Amino acid sequence: MDMYKNIIDHLGDNASYYLDHVSEKIPKDKLQLPSNDSIDRVFVNSNRKLQVLRSLSQLYNHGNLSGTGYLSILPVDQGIEHSAAFSFYKNPDYFDPENIIRLALESGCNAVASTFGGLGLYARKYAHKIPFIVKVNHNELLTYPNTYDQTLFGTVKEAWDMGAGQVYEQ
Repeated sequence: MDMYKNIIDHLGDNASYYLDHVSEKIPKDKLQLPSNDSIDRVFVNSNRKLQVLRSLSQLYNHGNLSGTGYLSILPVDQGIEHSAAFSFYKNPDYFDPENIIRLALESGCNAVASTFGGLGLYARKYAHKIPFIVKVNHNELLTYPNTYDQTLFGTVKEAWDMGAGQVYEQ
């Protein structure tokens, strides 16, 4: 109850506006709320491949939020597209991608999402300890003027071979 009071105190005069709201457009019983059976309720009857369901299960059943239906993913893009020097000058320890993976592990995240190269350096050491979500592309911003062409730094198969359960492009 102390946490609830803390939230009310934090919201101040707006507490009732946010906490007592009832949507008139979307009935509450139509919401898909996170729970320990989220994968079964939301994804099992979809057209997703079995390997996708297994990867989702791996994500949802790892870390401090395991089995709750909630996800906590540490996303760090420290590559060509976003200069690591800009991102980590205040915390130079995170120039080393191993420290990013260790941070995700030690903080109980469901997964770590980062670049193909960064996760690839430590895949053998950590891919079996925390789910990897691998970003395989970047905008190429090394030329002038910038062309914003997406450059693949790895393939989906290479990400799979390094132990990634999930792959994304941006």
